[in-house]
Amino acid sequence: MNNTFTQRIFSISSAVQFNELALEIFEFQFGNNPVYKTYCSHLGRSPKNVANTSQIPFLPIQFFKTHKVLSSDKNPVAVFHSSGTTSTSTSKHFVSDLSLYDKSFRKGFQLFYGPAEDLCVLALLPSYLEREGSSLVYMVNDLVTRSKHPSSGFYLYDLSTLKEKLMELEASKTKTLLIGVSFALLDLAEQFPMTLKHTIIMETGGMKGRRKELVRDELHAQLKLAFGTQPIHSEYGMTELLSQAYSKGNGLFYTPQWMRISTRDTEDPLSLQSHQKTGGINVIDLANINSCAFIATQDLGKTFADGSFEVLGRFDHSDVRGCNLMAL
Repeated sequence: MNNTFTQRIFSISSAVQFNELALEIFEFQFGNNPVYKTYCSHLGRSPKNVANTSQIPFLPIQFFKTHKVLSSDKNPVAVFHSSGTTSTSTSKHFVSDLSLYDKSFRKGFQLFYGPAEDLCVLALLPSYLEREGSSLVYMVNDLVTRSKHPSSGFYLYDLSTLKEKLMELEASKTKTLLIGVSFALLDLAEQFPMTLKHTIIMETGGMKGRRKELVRDELHAQLKLAFGTQPIHSEYGMTELLSQAYSKGNGLFYTPQWMRISTRDTEDPLSLQSHQKTGGINVIDLANINSCAFIATQDLGKTFADGSFEVLGRFDHSDVRGCNLMAL
């Protein structure tokens, strides 16, 4: 059954197709994911009384820290781990089919940036490379490999080599993507400011305890100042998802056709917010067939009528309301 799902997920071309498939996947996951079924049952929701996507319950993301969230009886072939400090437990995303992730991030990236083969891909992801099981490193490594450019690769802390490489690529007007975690891009900006006209700078968020957290506008202002005036791009993804949203500037993110963002009332997690009202970000990621496609994140944001959204920050509380509905 999952094979027919896969074909349909990546060929969605209308809201009607998305909604139909989301309801089918909800029914499939209710029947095959014990953690999700128990959560939905606590809320009194099931395929019998869920008639549209606005009624589908979103599983609080914290369950990936405490439970094995799986809708498949296949043994996982990979486990992606979230980053975290030693004092916090990390999320684990058990992936039983890596080809789904490959399809999702490759097709999603190409949708926004064209083929990886047309770019030189430079990665500045030190904190991710220093630990096992990063889904971001897996994705970027694939982009680096498929780019086939001799200069594509990962740079750990050797910022002077990276600076030389960027200047060389600029001189030859090579179309380049520099993808990096926020604190490392700021380190580069402070130590080696330079004008980059042929390079897309994409931040993946996160100071990871290395620097004071900045709001996105502040971060982007500093990077623009150091590297020229072009907009700073952003990637929105997480361990618990198999798809990413991208922003090409102004903090507005767009999703591929098989992913949708809504926001929920912070006081009543079962009530969805209207556009342009701040709420908790809910994600439908239909590529997550084998885990859970309906996730309530700890991010705050706003949605807009054209399908875009912005991320405004995170919840103050470490646990989003709704988790205490269930103790397995």
